[in-house]
This record gives sequence, C-alpha cells and structure tokens, in this order.
Amino acid sequence: MLDAANPGPSSPARPRMATPADDAVHLLIVDDDRRIRDLLSRFLSEQGYRVTTAESADDARGRLAGLTFDLLILDVMMPGMNGLDLAKLVRTESTVPILMLTARSETEDRIKGLEIGADDYLAKPFEPRELLLRINNILKRSTVPPTQAIESVRFGPFVFHLERGELSRDGELVRLTDRERDMLRVLGERPGETVPRQALVAPGISAGDRAVDVQVNRLRRKIERDPANPAYLQTVRGVGYRLVVAP
Repeated sequence: MLDAANPGPSSPARPRMATPADDAVHLLIVDDDRRIRDLLSRFLSEQGYRVTTAESADDARGRLAGLTFDLLILDVMMPGMNGLDLAKLVRTESTVPILMLTARSETEDRIKGLEIGADDYLAKPFEPRELLLRINNILKRSTVPPTQAIESVRFGPFVFHLERGELSRDGELVRLTDRERDMLRVLGERPGETVPRQALVAPGISAGDRAVDVQVNRLRRKIERDPANPAYLQTVRGVGYRLVVAP
C-alpha cells in the first residue's frame, strides 16, 4: 500500500534500472509531498515510463509549457491552486488524459473531478499495482488507432476510386454524373454499412424529396444486372442504402 506516512518496509538497495526509451509514455506527477513523488517516480520508471515530477500547480504549469505528456497524475490536495483547479485549467487547452489522486473518498469529490474532465480517480492510500492498471486502462481508452483511408472499393466487375471519382468496369471507365459520383463517394467511404438517405441528399434538397431515390435508380441502371433486384446498391427499408462490396 502506497502511503506517504507509511511507505512500506525497508528493502535492500535496488540495482539501477535502465533508462526508459525516448519514445516511452511520458507521465507528469504533480504532488506537494516529496515522498509520494519519489515513490511514484521510482515505481513508474521501473515499469518503463518516462516520468517528470512537479511539486505544485505552478510548477506543473511550467512543465506543461515546455514538454509534451501522455498522461497527468494530479494530487487534489495541494496548497495554492489545488489539483481540481489545475485539471480544470488544463482542460481549457488540452485533452491529455488526467488521473486524480486524493486522500478524499467522498462521492461528491470524485464526481467533481470527473465533471471537470478527469479520466479517473484514485484515493490514497492505494496499491501501486492498481495505479499501474488504471494508467494502462486510461492510455488504452485514449489511444485511437489510425484509420486507413479507403482508396477504392470493388463490387462485382466494378471498381470505384474514391479520390478520383472514377468508376470502371473491367478496366473501362463508366461515365458518371456529378451527383452519381458524390453518392458513390459517400457509399464507398462506408462499404457494407447502411448509409442514411439524409447523407445522400444533395445540398438544397429536402430530405423527404424523392430526388435521392431517382438518382439511386439511375445509378443502378449503370451498375446492376437487374436494377429491380439490385445486388450491389441495396435498399435498407426505412433507413437508406448500402453498397455491398467484395471482401
């Protein structure tokens, strides 16, 4: 159990740990208790994190002005500007994940921290392993995997190149109107998904107008063997349309 008043039993001197990699996750620990800062810094560095510490909100603001961090660990109870006020200030200019540490355990305090924009809340004293798990969970939630842009979609003998707006059949270009090209782009960006009719409506046209249905029917005549029983550009009754593409 990690506690400034009871840091745990003494242990033999540990060997110097390897320096975290330059691209390791960078944490900022803000706590006015030097012992807590040192304990957390040592423990998290041993787990492979890069760690910077600050003893006050003003100190932290100086660190934030010059460095980039992947997660902030803020103590609530600090003299001067407290952790909640610092978190509120940070949220006006950054979405960096924030984990609050405090000796308070009342529900109202936890709610206030979360309302301000903190991602999680951990009351002292706590097990270092729990802190590590919470840090890992926050980082997983905040890491959005990059999405690869779709260059083209294939359906039957057709290939539609989204950026160029070109539709080809067996290597031969198929002539499209501007509206047909726009509709295929919208459908091609969400292959296999149901696209609401509203998303296919041309600017200045009412969502209830049958213009979308008319354009879809015209496009079907160019890509479907049997437009009355479409295999590629399918209707999702009451919702919209779906472009069925090759896997």
